[in-house]
Amino acid sequence: MSTQKFSFEFFPPKTDKGIENLKNVRNELAQLNPAFFSVTYGAGGTTQDCTLDTVINIQKESGIDAAPHLSCVGSSKEQMHEILETYKNNGVKRIVALRGDIPSGMRDIGDFHYANELVSFIREETGSHFHLEVAAYPEKHPQAASYNNDLNNFIRKIKAGSNSAITQYFYNIDAYSHFVDDCEKQGIDAPIVPGIMPITNFTNLARFSDACGAEIPRWLRSRLEGYGDDMDSIQKLGAEFVTEMCAKLLSQDVPGLHFYSMNRVEPSMTIWNNLGLSALK
Repeated sequence: MSTQKFSFEFFPPKTDKGIENLKNVRNELAQLNPAFFSVTYGAGGTTQDCTLDTVINIQKESGIDAAPHLSCVGSSKEQMHEILETYKNNGVKRIVALRGDIPSGMRDIGDFHYANELVSFIREETGSHFHLEVAAYPEKHPQAASYNNDLNNFIRKIKAGSNSAITQYFYNIDAYSHFVDDCEKQGIDAPIVPGIMPITNFTNLARFSDACGAEIPRWLRSRLEGYGDDMDSIQKLGAEFVTEMCAKLLSQDVPGLHFYSMNRVEPSMTIWNNLGLSALK
């Protein structure tokens, strides 16, 4: 288990209160000595400046590597070059390269149409400076024409120069295992790290899962729905289920786990402690 790496994802805060909260969350999670903290990027680059500020603060203050999400939607090559130079000059060594969601009504999506094009551009501009992560969808991207089409898109991203991948969260281990097997059959051996979403609010989770194509097992959905507004029971069952899933994944020698923290300590920390990972500090 010592070779497995762990990471946590944040979204860029937009208020002074949010900034202070994230600083506290970041400081607590930094004690776990994760491989990196990633910071998301809004649709069409809507939080670009906030992402940049958050990443630079993490890089300078936490002692943990920061990995900004970089979306190609709405960006020109000139803009992307400037962003990459800014990150290089501030000591950033990791990037999560994404196509990004296309905002409704956007006609000109910029110089890059797909994530593999962004990966290729970053490699052309910066060589091997950045460790590049890309997204993987074990249950298929909701906009993909088919599973095989999505798998081929992923393979193109890896062959363009990506080092590793982080999955969309899932609650079906078989979907992840089959996806990794399919990649290996195509000669892809890049690490594919499971994305882990703690279960804290079923209503929000169900809505987002339906939109992004992440299946919630029928029995689990029924149990969680049955709790209604009983948040304590929802969170207890959620922590038990996700902990068991993570334990199975770790026993299968996955490359690590990437926790979607939602800028909170407790949900991810509960699973971390349940897994007995505190000894890795």
